[in-house]
Amino acid sequence: MTTRMPDFDAPIPPEYAGRRLDRALADLLPDYSRSRLQRWLADGALTVDGATPPAKTPVAGGEHVRLFVPAEADDGDVRPEPIALEILYEDDDLLVIDKPAGLVMHPGAGNADGTLQNALLNHDPELAALPRAGIVHRLDKDTSGVLVVAKRFAAHRQLVADLAERTVKREYEAVAVGVMTAGARVDAPIDRHPVDRKRMAVREEGREAITEYRVIQRYRAHTHIRCRLETGRTHQIRVHLAHVRYPLLGDPVYGRRLALPPGASAAFSEVLRGFKRQALHARTLGLTHPISGEAMQWQAERPADFQGLLDALAADAEASVR
Repeated sequence: MTTRMPDFDAPIPPEYAGRRLDRALADLLPDYSRSRLQRWLADGALTVDGATPPAKTPVAGGEHVRLFVPAEADDGDVRPEPIALEILYEDDDLLVIDKPAGLVMHPGAGNADGTLQNALLNHDPELAALPRAGIVHRLDKDTSGVLVVAKRFAAHRQLVADLAERTVKREYEAVAVGVMTAGARVDAPIDRHPVDRKRMAVREEGREAITEYRVIQRYRAHTHIRCRLETGRTHQIRVHLAHVRYPLLGDPVYGRRLALPPGASAAFSEVLRGFKRQALHARTLGLTHPISGEAMQWQAERPADFQGLLDALAADAEASVR
């Protein structure tokens, strides 16, 4: 008889000392909501040093967390669908994918099927044994780019731990509205918006969130930037850039009115108006292989719409100096 390995088995990092247990667990296990983690803690599926302390207990750091994901969370109703995947790398433990804009990560309200999770189950039916078919981090529906999926429990556990310990390198390219003078580091906690629960917002009582951004190229009314995540909160780059008043071009939630530079041509104006998603692309993913220990890195080329946007911005800037 095979003994099931835990889905997560790692200590709470020392720097988490003083936090509430449920908030520390939410950082360690970002693929699950805080309410779900609280329920598993109460039910005994999640233990801390072999016990189930109250969710509000302060942690000292070093406590050992072990999670066996209950069967109800294994998404047994999700069905395989023959959706094409752009695979950048695959071995026995990992699957690295270039996700197109428009593809939802997993089924939810308003998206019962046609998701990445459905595609993964079609690609490898054995992924049904893993939480959300091995998805360990997310990209928003309309964000394109590279992401990693675990194919085995041991790889899943280690990747989740590496994300919590911030050893996974995630870099994005984006186009922001406004001309930046320089890059910066945004250290501003994020939580649900107090009124609109579908949005996120910078809030003092939120979870730690840190984004660094650097200028790649300035245009007349926009800036092409590179962003690096230290943490991985929902909508983090979008919220942080809107917070510093450089929202992403095309962002339907956190953006602002279309910025057309003076004398913009009709063709250029049409490109800007036609870009209907946030201009955000997950360009680079770097990590230590969870089993072999090898340092690995992948890049996802800019999709055609993103490259076309950059070309149009460059052409407009060049025309303005003629």
